[in-house]
Amino acid sequence: MPNIGFTEILLIGTVALLIFGPKRIPEAARGLGKAFKSFKEGLKESAQEDEKKKDKGKK
Repeated sequence: MPNIGFTEILLIGTVALLIFGPKRIPEAARGLGKAFKSFKEGLKESAQEDEKKKDKGKK
């Protein structure tokens, strides 16, 4: 994965500011954070279920 420099981050922030406006950026970031959190929890639950199935298969 290529490295993202300061200029690219600044450009992304400027575009986000233009699209969402200053009031909606915190809401959008909060929603994105919640989405990532639920995705990680889903992956964790899936991994735990797979591990349980492996343990049952070994016995």
